[in-house]
Amino acid sequence: MSKQEISIQRSGGCCAPISVSALDEAQAAEGAAVFKALSDPIRLRLMSIIASADGEICVCDFTGQFDVSGPTISHHLRVLRQAGLVDCERRGTWVYYWSLPERMQWISALLSIPEPAALTH
Repeated sequence: MSKQEISIQRSGGCCAPISVSALDEAQAAEGAAVFKALSDPIRLRLMSIIASADGEICVCDFTGQFDVSGPTISHHLRVLRQAGLVDCERRGTWVYYWSLPERMQWISALLSIPEPAALTH
């Protein structure tokens, strides 16, 4: 396996928020892979376009929004797929993408900050 191929566990739930307890080694590796996928400005922008679409979006609808080649866009989309953030389906010559809400919820849960307990006087 190359350094770019990261095995992601697509578990349904998440661990406790990092503000509550420390991650174990596997959880930290999974989180790092997701954040690494989102750390590139093009991938973060692609993710925002896909996630904000109503349902699915054709690759043809967003490739013109970037000043990079089609193969570069394909590479970035592959990284997002490998991180479990998006999925896709080929229909004819076009590929349609959609975000995976459970993965977005996983990120949100990981970074959530619990509500402070009510102050008692």
